[in-house]
Parts: sequence; structure tokens; C-alpha cells
Amino acid sequence: MNANLIDQFIDFYWLTTGASKNTLSAYRSDLKIFSQWLNETSLIEVNKKLIQDYFLYRHSTHISSSTQSRILTCLHSFYQFLLDNNLINTDPTEQLSYPKLETKLPVFLNIHEVEKLLEAPNSSSLFGQRDRAMLELLYSCGLRVSELINLSYHNINIKEEFIRIHGKGNKERILPMGEIAIDYLTAYESNSRPILLKNGQSDSYFLSNRGKAMSRQNFFYIIKAYATQAGIDKPLSPHSLRHAFATHLVQKGADLRSVQLMLGHSDISSTQLYTHIQNAQLKAQHEKHHPRG
Repeated sequence: MNANLIDQFIDFYWLTTGASKNTLSAYRSDLKIFSQWLNETSLIEVNKKLIQDYFLYRHSTHISSSTQSRILTCLHSFYQFLLDNNLINTDPTEQLSYPKLETKLPVFLNIHEVEKLLEAPNSSSLFGQRDRAMLELLYSCGLRVSELINLSYHNINIKEEFIRIHGKGNKERILPMGEIAIDYLTAYESNSRPILLKNGQSDSYFLSNRGKAMSRQNFFYIIKAYATQAGIDKPLSPHSLRHAFATHLVQKGADLRSVQLMLGHSDISSTQLYTHIQNAQLKAQHEKHHPRG
């Protein structure tokens, strides 16, 4: 019974929100873990006290505030689904408070570090051309890594200097590309990509050594290797260049709404993170250099 309800909800949630695979997978996992904790109790029979007890239990396992918040969002959406389908009379998650989230600033690269990272690939080699083009485009447009590796050949218009991105929830946005990124993309298209295709066919723009679409894991290893080569001693993630893109735009005076559109954030509060990074940098510089710091 519980498994069927979970499947029905996930299908409904995907159809109505267009949520990403990662979100759907996380919600399915959250509901399965909750169902297992309930043991013999049906998800339909859950009341507010049971959910409060569940969160006390999860809190004792030291999960983060952001994970608790996601679980509550998942449960709220699930019980709204049951309520709308007349399977329950009241929503047991109603009026439950979300945990206070800590503002964790992401690891970011300064402009000098970005330049060292971008220059790390050997642009005269087959894979170096591809990797330089990927890094330049990532930084030029502030893409999510999933958006980068899922780019199709027809999404990139070098002549008109823009790319078409399908982001979270399949929302489309069109982004301008910088001249330097365009130069490296042109070189990759002319020299490396035809060889990587191995006489085959693929609509994926960035290809692995097997002539297939680049994977997220493979790109993660690539960017970590170049960071080590460039002497960057920071815990980088595939998102690091996206964070650098947004931080550097804000530092140079770009307005938040424009940055929000370029990043594909649905909520301006997500973009405001980059003003916090800028403020943290200014505070650090004040403390380090001001005689009264």
C-alpha cells in the first residue's frame, strides 16, 4: 500500500512540477525511509504527533538542517497530494515549523585562481582542447555541471554567440557566450570533436574518449585534476566555476536580477548568496589590512 502511494505521488509530482531526477530520487528515498520507520503503520494513518516523533528521531541521527527541511517539504507535498485526492481529511504536516537553516558560503575561486584553472589544460592536445572549452563555457555562462554535460550540438549557436539551456524543471534560458569561450569552442568543434566521434554520431556536444556524452563523474575528476595541476588547494566541486561566475559578476557591479536570470534561479534569495560572499570577502580584507580591523 505505502509503496503504491509513493509511486503515485512521485509520478504526479513529476508531471505537475517537472522536478529534476535528483529531486524525485531524493523525495522517493525520503518517503521510503519514513515508511520503513512507520513499520506497520500506513502512510494514510499518520498524524501530526507521528511526524514530530519522526523528526525527533531523524534529529538524533545528526542530519543537517537542510536535509530536515527537504524532508518536511517532501512530506508536506505528499500529504497535500493525499488530501487533494480525498485519501485523508487533514494534512498532518500543517503548521509544522521548518528548521532554521545555516547560511553556508560555498568555496569560491578568486579571479587569479580561475585563470590558473582555465590555463591548466594543454590546448594543443585532443582532450586538452575539449577540457579548455568545457571550463571556459562553464565559467563564461555560469552553468550547472548537469547543464554543461547535457548540452546538445543544436543548443550552441557559435555564429550568434549564444547557447540555449534547459535547466531545472526543464526551464529554458538563453545565455550569451564570451568571446574567449567562443574561440575555444570553435577550436574544439573543428579539431577535437570530429576525432572523438570516432566516425559515429552523437548529438551530445562534449564527448568522452568513447565518443559518448561526458558524464558528471568524469568531469568531476577532470576539474579536480586540473585544480591540483594549477596548485589550487581548495576543496573544489563541479559547481566551483558557477559560484565564481556569479561572485565575480556581483563584485563587478552586476545587478542581482540579471545574475538570477543567468543562473536560472527561480527565487532571488538563492542569488543573494553571492552578496554574502562579497560581504565576507570585504570583511576579511578589512580585518586583515585596516589598523582598527
